[in-house]
Amino acid sequence: MKSALVIDDHPITHLGASRLLRDLGYDPVGQAMSGEQALAQLADGSAPALIVLDISLPGKDGLDLIAPLKEAAPDARILIFSMNDQTGFAARALQSGAHGFLSKNAPPAEFRDAVHRLEAGEFYLSAKQAVALATLRAGASADPLGALSDRERQVLTLIGRGLSLQAIADELGVSYKTAANTSSSLKKKLDVDGINGLMKFALESGV
Repeated sequence: MKSALVIDDHPITHLGASRLLRDLGYDPVGQAMSGEQALAQLADGSAPALIVLDISLPGKDGLDLIAPLKEAAPDARILIFSMNDQTGFAARALQSGAHGFLSKNAPPAEFRDAVHRLEAGEFYLSAKQAVALATLRAGASADPLGALSDRERQVLTLIGRGLSLQAIADELGVSYKTAANTSSSLKKKLDVDGINGLMKFALESGV
């Protein structure tokens, strides 16, 4: 039986995804709640055929985890499964080496379709995501999240959680000045005013 690894910090997601994967002939191995747990399991010799990966994780986020996962399990197909379904995240995921991107709002039938497509060696995006990504690449649309650096995205996520700039600096292990400068850059790129504006943007965009 093929094995699959689900990396998500929500037990309900683990349960639902694992049931769907069993229906598709997979043996869901482990209960990785973070990137560190996942990499530790892979270091023990497990070699899943499929990795189902959330973006929002404790510590290193899902997009930053793609490269080390591919190094640890080079033959695994990686499906991003996330509430953060903006086009910018889908583009970054594919650019980082993921093989598919699926919203957690998708019905079970679409989850199954995504897995079948990855099994066939194809890439998967929903029809809506594919059109939006094509439009974005053609330059007819601009996704502000797609223009953010990894550090800017991290800071925006923490602002959305209500952390102060000092708390963000401590969380990321950087200076207060770095956190403040990143916040200023975010305001310019996203065209918002103040920390409250950034928090509102983060909450509305689901980062």
